[in-house]
Amino acid sequence: MIKNIGVSILTMFGVGYFKYAPGTAASFITCLIFYILEESKFILHDNKIYILIFVIFILFYSIVFIDKLSKHFKKIDSKEIVIDEFVGQSIPLIAILFRPEGFAPTGKNDYSTFIADTPWIVWILLSFLLFRFFDILKPYPINLIDKKIKNGFGVMLDDVVAGIFTTVILYIIYFLWF
Repeated sequence: MIKNIGVSILTMFGVGYFKYAPGTAASFITCLIFYILEESKFILHDNKIYILIFVIFILFYSIVFIDKLSKHFKKIDSKEIVIDEFVGQSIPLIAILFRPEGFAPTGKNDYSTFIADTPWIVWILLSFLLFRFFDILKPYPINLIDKKIKNGFGVMLDDVVAGIFTTVILYIIYFLWF
């Protein structure tokens, strides 16, 4: 039972079994989840902190279960394991939620700057493209983490770093335009 739950979470309930680009699909689905949460107004005030806590919980849960269930997959960083994409993609999306004032729509449509006029979906799409860029190309130090750390921590860490790189670029874009 616990094994089945663990495998389901690690594969994002089957997304990891997609024939083509399961990592990209997992990142896209993560963006879609955040878009739906934002548009449904679930992400208000204190709810943002619950999303952050949930992602941190999934991060630690995944590190443990990747190691525990390593025999279930062909290799430790199997393409079927896509929960790392969920966590990595969530980092810039959460950073956008905790943005400085004017970073995204306030709901009133009376924006004073170009950056505030930029819809939430644009930031999500930019986050998706940047994260996939860093996750696929694996620039330094992501490539080093991917090659050297062969356990659950390493599987998750390369995507966490890609998410941090994406966040930095998003904030640079914000502060250059603001």
